[in-house]
Amino acid sequence: MKKILYVFMLLLFAVGLVACSDSDAQGSENVSNETQENDANSKEENRNANASEDDFFILATTTSTQDSGLLDVLVPMFEEETGYQVKTIAVGTGKALDMGKNGEADALLTHAPASEQELVDGGQAINYQLVMHNDFVIVGPKADPLGIKELDSLKDVFTTFASSEEGIFVSRGDDSGTHKMELSLWELAGVETPTGQTYQETGSGMGDTLKVADQKAGYTMTDRATYLALQSEMDLEIVFEGADELFNIYHVMQVNPELNDKIKAEPAEAFVDFMIREDVQEVIREFGKEKYGQPLFFPDAN
Repeated sequence: MKKILYVFMLLLFAVGLVACSDSDAQGSENVSNETQENDANSKEENRNANASEDDFFILATTTSTQDSGLLDVLVPMFEEETGYQVKTIAVGTGKALDMGKNGEADALLTHAPASEQELVDGGQAINYQLVMHNDFVIVGPKADPLGIKELDSLKDVFTTFASSEEGIFVSRGDDSGTHKMELSLWELAGVETPTGQTYQETGSGMGDTLKVADQKAGYTMTDRATYLALQSEMDLEIVFEGADELFNIYHVMQVNPELNDKIKAEPAEAFVDFMIREDVQEVIREFGKEKYGQPLFFPDAN
């Protein structure tokens, strides 16, 4: 009996050793995984820590370059090549230009040539370079209740919007380049900008404005790039395009570093040079072709 009890105790002891061994192994594995995660976090923190304040600069740009996805391609390219880090602020062109005028940004990428020229003439912007263009289009519900597809001229389109008591026109209303263009087209048509329920302003970027127009089964004016990027998420379609007045031109520029001592001239100049470089212009030329069957922008530099 004592012999049996002794053997039984030896078996329990052996099982305990195996269990302890497995536990230690599991514990070592957990510690190893945790160590790897800490190392990865540490490396990321070190990368950020190694980037000095001078490596960061502010790019104020229109929402169309952001919403279309173009900057998601170009900014990482620029950062990897130069080591500079870009803080992108995507707002309406009016706001972006104000940031430049007030010395609150280092570089600008916008699409309102007349307003941009005012900054250049006023000395707030330098190194002003043509980058690319696309065009504006009028989009609306597939049913097209106002018959915009049947109209021959942009003047007829905006006259119809102004006189309609049914269809809704959704405006950005945010002093962006798109909004500035829209206001000029009401004037070109010889009609006042509508008021009331048939004309609604979002005060938002192009992507949000398109979504509102879609929800309300209304019409709006948009740059083609943003529309194509969001087309699959909406029931809106292009109902008018091709007029010369809908040409949409983008420029890049530096904010004049003489405005204040916080403006970072070197990374801003590097970004301007990057945007007009031949190989980058080729990236712009090809952007969107594979996904949408057509380019979203056309390069114009050089």
